[in-house]
Amino acid sequence: MSHRCGVRQAQKEKTRRALLDAALRLLEDQSLSSLGLREVTRAVGVAPAAFYRHFRDLSDLGVALVEESLGSLHHMIGAILAGQDGDAERIDATVAAVAEHVRRYPAHIRFIARERHGGVRAVREAIAAELDRFADEVATDFCPRLSAEDWPPEDVRMLAELYVDHMVMTATAFLEAQAEHPGAAGASGASGASGAADVEGAVGPAGAADAAGAADAAGAAGAEDERRVAATARKQLLLISLGRHHWRDG
Repeated sequence: MSHRCGVRQAQKEKTRRALLDAALRLLEDQSLSSLGLREVTRAVGVAPAAFYRHFRDLSDLGVALVEESLGSLHHMIGAILAGQDGDAERIDATVAAVAEHVRRYPAHIRFIARERHGGVRAVREAIAAELDRFADEVATDFCPRLSAEDWPPEDVRMLAELYVDHMVMTATAFLEAQAEHPGAAGASGASGASGAADVEGAVGPAGAADAAGAADAAGAAGAEDERRVAATARKQLLLISLGRHHWRDG
């Protein structure tokens, strides 16, 4: 009996994961408010009734995507704030962490960027609540480092929200830099080699060489755009940091 229950639970989790993944793919080119439930279930290959075993409706699925999209970034940045001492080290580590997160989870970041001010209220509220929790943790981290005389709680909270807003803005900027060079992702590694082989079979060695050159150029342009975004993000965070140090001057 317990074995059968375990199998059923595993299948249920597999279907739930498939629904989330399908929705995320479909949301690359549309908003959640325009997505249809049957569109999602058709992509997974299950009956619409099966959807309701996992989510109440599409807004419930959207909230699950919010938790998945922001949860890991939330904890990752918290660990950086707790583990770095100097401002410069924190800034470098934070920007690098955001860039890596966007590279690994572009669809999740795109979803958050689009739905943060989108048409589904439950999802907007879930994003706002997750960012609020993020700001609470940043504020808690800052408190021991700031003079209580110069920094009342409402000002500490304002500073934390400024950092959180900047992280969201930086993640979006990294995402846009990647979107401008879609060929960059396959410019190296086994997938890139496989793609070159496919092209060679279709258009000959010269075409394959051209495709490989285009991929290399896209990769170089994408890397340059990411460096530019990272440099701007560091400067902006440094400006915020300098302002923090001189908040009560004069």
